[in-house]
Amino acid sequence: MKQDGKLSRILHILLHMAEHEEPRTSESLAKMLSTNPVVVRQIMAGLRRKGYVQSEKGHGGGWKLACDLSKLTLRDIYAALGSPPLLAIGNNTETHGCLVEQTVNSALEQVLRDTEEFLLVRLSAVSLADLNADLRDRLVVRGTSTEQKEKSHAS
Repeated sequence: MKQDGKLSRILHILLHMAEHEEPRTSESLAKMLSTNPVVVRQIMAGLRRKGYVQSEKGHGGGWKLACDLSKLTLRDIYAALGSPPLLAIGNNTETHGCLVEQTVNSALEQVLRDTEEFLLVRLSAVSLADLNADLRDRLVVRGTSTEQKEKSHAS
């Protein structure tokens, strides 16, 4: 089953950005994710349109958070990414004449709608500040600073 990791990847980037005041370049963010800077810029563009991040051009420029982390939910970020499918399962075919297929499709459609609504409610209940607090707790337990965390991503 193919999974879409875009939400996870952007949350990763945003948590790194939350730990630093200075702008982060697309290149440095891409390096953390082992991807191309163009991919980072495309993803960040959707967040910029919503006002969650801003970009600064020129020497010393890059991406910065532009909002209060406690007001930014995982659902907000998910929506800014274009609301990709939450579930990888769905109806196999739309054979309108087959009663078996109609029965299966009807049952699955309701379950999938209910499941998606549940996931969206949960995504709304978690803010980026919640994730950042959890990250800081984990760093304390591990005895790692954010600078050490950054270096581990670079290697």
